[in-house]
Amino acid sequence: MTKDRQRLIVLTAGGTGGHVYPADALATELEKRGYEVMLFTDGRGLHNYKGKLGEIENKAIYSGSVVGKSPVTKICSLFKVGCGVIQAAYYLLRRRPVCVVGFGGYASFPTAVAAVILRIPLVIHEQNSVMSRTNRILARFATLAAQSFRQVKNTPAGIKTILSGMPIRNTIAALHGQPRPEKQPGDKLTLLVLGGSQGAKIFAEAVPQAVMMLDEQLRANLVIYQQCRQGEESAVAAQYENSGCQVTIRAFFDNMPELYRLADLIISRAGASSVYEIAAAGLPSVLVPLPIAADNHQFYNALEFAEAGAGIVVEQKDFTPQKLRDILQDLLLQPQKRAQMAAKAGEIAIIDAAARLADGIEELMMKEKDDVRAGKR
Repeated sequence: MTKDRQRLIVLTAGGTGGHVYPADALATELEKRGYEVMLFTDGRGLHNYKGKLGEIENKAIYSGSVVGKSPVTKICSLFKVGCGVIQAAYYLLRRRPVCVVGFGGYASFPTAVAAVILRIPLVIHEQNSVMSRTNRILARFATLAAQSFRQVKNTPAGIKTILSGMPIRNTIAALHGQPRPEKQPGDKLTLLVLGGSQGAKIFAEAVPQAVMMLDEQLRANLVIYQQCRQGEESAVAAQYENSGCQVTIRAFFDNMPELYRLADLIISRAGASSVYEIAAAGLPSVLVPLPIAADNHQFYNALEFAEAGAGIVVEQKDFTPQKLRDILQDLLLQPQKRAQMAAKAGEIAIIDAAARLADGIEELMMKEKDDVRAGKR
């Protein structure tokens, strides 16, 4: 379909991958449907994106964070936000998009405010199970709030919401519903440990100790893939010396679809992307929420899994080698229990999140057109 400037949609995001990835997935989906897509971000993101966001036109908008900052920094940030609103309004007036979609975080705030002032339909996407401070403010003025989780705390009353889910990588979504490799007697079990920079330290300390406490026969039957901090691969691997396990330690794995397919159990943080990838892959999980996550949102992300019987939540303060050893011993020796958790995880999965979000936007724009025809706007 030929792109039409009357079908321009502006996305606004910046900062963490949790905000950027769903924006990238939506940009891809919208282009497939014939829309022109632009990105309004902040100085950190301009020209630094890969994927679809690196291909489309983007604008750097002034913004700043006021949360947890000194009084002087807050004043400077508020000034930047004000300038950003004016700057975003200028670009929006020039380009006349049919809709603005915000993905939370302070980088999206000025553009979203400008859209509200200019009466351009605003859609916000909330990635986590607790609505962010930015989205709490914007939701009251947004035309639509798309949410990743079925229950989202701090959602303002009376706003229009849809359940979109969290867009995940297509290669991971493709695992959903696929049969897992059948285990034969004597086959090894695979444990996948993912934490990135925000999980690697505690996992590097607790997981090897817990594994060393397992029964010798179980250790000999265990294959472990564990993510760690860059430069700490040798130190983490040394902790598994004489464990009897087959161990691979990496700072980054570039074969995640394969690892998700092979894994019998995963230990992970509970960011929105992580839990929805685990759900798509249909994996039983031990989720360790990042305690410093804003509003403790990772705990509530994980809680949805626990309440559905899809995973076990262990808060970091309780994530001791002994406790983890007991959990691993229980799950690794009970294939039926793992299978039940895996099935529950698959039921939670939403693998068409970008399409759901795009559908919501298109329905919104259709209603806007109908309202204009009826003289309601």
